[in-house]
Amino acid sequence: MSAPVKNWTKPVRAALIAFSCLATVGATGPSSTSGGADPSLRLISVSQYRNILQSVFGADVLPKVRFAPVKRTDGLLAVGSSAAVVTPGVLDPLDSAARAVAERVVDPLHRDTLIPCKPASASSADEACAQRFLSRVGLMLYRRPMTQQELTEKVMLAGKAAARSKDFYSGLATALSSMLVSPNFLFIRENAEVDPARPGQWRLDGYSKASRLSFFLWDSAPDAELLTAASRGDLHTPEGLKRQVERMTASPLLTRGARAFFTDFLALEAYDNVAKDPVIYPAFTQKVAQDAREQILRTIEDHLITRGEDYRDLFTTRRIMLSAPLAGIYGTPLLAGPSEWKPFDLPADSPRAGLLTQIGFLAQYAHPGRSSPTRRGKGIREVLLCQHVPDPPPNVDFSIVEDPNAHFSTARQRLVAHNTDPTCRGCHMMTDPIGLGLEKFDGAGQFRATEKGAAIDTSGNLDGAAFTDAIGLGRALRDNPTLKSCISNRLYAFGVGRPLTEQESEVVEQFPAVLDKSGYRFKDMLRLVIFSPSFFAIKPQKGPAMALLTEQNHAH
Repeated sequence: MSAPVKNWTKPVRAALIAFSCLATVGATGPSSTSGGADPSLRLISVSQYRNILQSVFGADVLPKVRFAPVKRTDGLLAVGSSAAVVTPGVLDPLDSAARAVAERVVDPLHRDTLIPCKPASASSADEACAQRFLSRVGLMLYRRPMTQQELTEKVMLAGKAAARSKDFYSGLATALSSMLVSPNFLFIRENAEVDPARPGQWRLDGYSKASRLSFFLWDSAPDAELLTAASRGDLHTPEGLKRQVERMTASPLLTRGARAFFTDFLALEAYDNVAKDPVIYPAFTQKVAQDAREQILRTIEDHLITRGEDYRDLFTTRRIMLSAPLAGIYGTPLLAGPSEWKPFDLPADSPRAGLLTQIGFLAQYAHPGRSSPTRRGKGIREVLLCQHVPDPPPNVDFSIVEDPNAHFSTARQRLVAHNTDPTCRGCHMMTDPIGLGLEKFDGAGQFRATEKGAAIDTSGNLDGAAFTDAIGLGRALRDNPTLKSCISNRLYAFGVGRPLTEQESEVVEQFPAVLDKSGYRFKDMLRLVIFSPSFFAIKPQKGPAMALLTEQNHAH
């Protein structure tokens, strides 16, 4: 229905590359000498793309789309998105998806619901109707009102396409699909303005604040009420900001935002590549793998959002969310209904408690055919404690730990022998004393008391806190002060979508002192981030207020 990609997306390609260059040269990077950073520029994620389209057009118009991989930076994909590049090759599938969405929006099944007017004639252009529709969706897609130039050019594009095809709706689809590959949609572009209340100072404009809030809390663009608050200047006042934050944290959409954060924080995208040897672990089916990942998110949702419990207690709680496919691996009674999820309290004598003993964590940090204390310890260090574990030297001999026929019975014995190499000992001392605490769970997360007939020793220590089993490890992690600083740091960085400035790091260092008094409840943590003095702060800008960058003024 709409024009081929090579005809009308050439200007858009130029603009997308321009936006990508701004990101990669560090235009949005933090300043180490200023309290604020430049307004951020980052590519939206796949989930944000889908959430926006669903909120604007409904779930039945969503396309299948995949973005190019983003490099994880400072522990988060959300931070890496500030340096993401959109190449012509990446744009092609986005263009196909955009045209598919636009064609569904204007088809006879959807047009009466999604288009707020009817053309005078369906076989020709109608400027008034096109303008009414495009200005409304432009506000939602661009997260700000379209400029008059933008709107005029989109209406003209719709009119020219309608004249060629003799179909008003075909023309409208052409204009809409061009908006869906516009950098104004695909990039979260924040804009600065002079602060009238503070001469010589700058601030994010209201729409930029609205976007920062909404992508942080809801993993999507601002809704109509938040955009209205932005237009009135409410987000520049403490009362107006508080009113919107309370509304948004009370919304069911907060669950979506929490899932997005913990998917990123816990690196759950890696689960797409988790595979187990079906001969060694026949119970670990594809459905079990899917549910193992989902169980982590549903348990977090139940613990933090539904019941408002302390984040630290995720590592000691015996309450989990359970599905029928997982019940067999957990050794619990089968649940009614193959697709139902239900809360389940593990018995007091269960060897499991907390997130570390869930199948999702145990299977993710293991090999296809065996467990891995090193991988599990590294996962705890790097993901949950924000600590870097160096990669092994390229010439390390792993034969002792990888050979299943080696004469050592247990992983502990194999690692002790492997660690006689002094080049290995330093890193393994960071990971193995932790990961060995989970060795009574095999590579698929199933419980076992022995390995090759030998009893498994799960004693160890985490930064001086000794434990004898996985439950003790969970308690040691729960009480580790670095756990608190790590979640605070990652949550803030996720909210701003870039590395922290020096002053922001100093602000975040104070979060645990506040949360220690009230408990690490997720909504309190979100409020602490948003109402911190640095969350919306930006450093002084050079020259006049930053102009909006559109695809038109970078096309030629």
